Amino acid sequence: MAIEDWYKQLPPVTRAYITLCVLTTAGCALEVITPFNIYFNARLIFQKGEVWRLLTTFMFFGSLGLDFVFHMFFLIKYSKSLEEGSFRGRSADFLWMLLIGGAVLTCCAPFVNIQFLGSSLTFMMVYVWARRHQYVNLSFLGIFTFTAPYLPWVLLAFSVVLRSSPVVDLMGMLAGHAYYFLEDVYPRMAHGRRPLKTPGFVKALFPADQIQSSRPTAAPAAAPAAAAQFPAPGVVPPPVGEFAISSICTLTSFFNCCYIL
Repeated sequence: MAIEDWYKQLPPVTRAYITLCVLTTAGCALEVITPFNIYFNARLIFQKGEVWRLLTTFMFFGSLGLDFVFHMFFLIKYSKSLEEGSFRGRSADFLWMLLIGGAVLTCCAPFVNIQFLGSSLTFMMVYVWARRHQYVNLSFLGIFTFTAPYLPWVLLAFSVVLRSSPVVDLMGMLAGHAYYFLEDVYPRMAHGRRPLKTPGFVKALFPADQIQSSRPTAAPAAAPAAAAQFPAPGVVPPPVGEFAISSICTLTSFFNCCYIL
């Protein structure tokens, strides 16, 4: 598949975010812009009015090189999986999730020594993906297997073993858990009330989602009692069989760990 075709097949929010990340990182590498003008600094944002830093802090991933490739691979993998999976046909909801996660990370940033929050936002996507695929079995470098909800903790432990700072991962897990609880757990406890319901102005950015959701669908020919077997919104149902990880996926998992570090 040609790169152009692959790029066009990416879901809209993932495609836009990846494009902004590549352009921002490349702009810094070519010295068109400087990281000193885009990193997160609360004083410059709120006292000097440099509000663009609230966005650009999520778009820079270091110098161009192998590490940047791993960052983009990891980001594309989980962002695309979420937007085409549990957020399929709901790109507005996916964008709203990223905005909420960005807001949580921005609130935490002044208390930690982190200037760029893109990696934490990516780790948030990993956390949400893992919680919504709780029945998927993964293999870490072929050493041991575990279910998807443990993936963030495995990557966090791997970071600690290699003496990397766990703060980036922990911030992403905090933002991811906050979203997962308020969107997937709390509505079932509060009789369907959703405190993180996507506002209308965000949905207006994706008219195709509204057209798709308004299309009538044929009612399934199933017994009424079967309705109780359907999972809650956003939760991926368990697969029929165990999800086997091939050797290629195992190698990919190794690259993922290299990235998150």
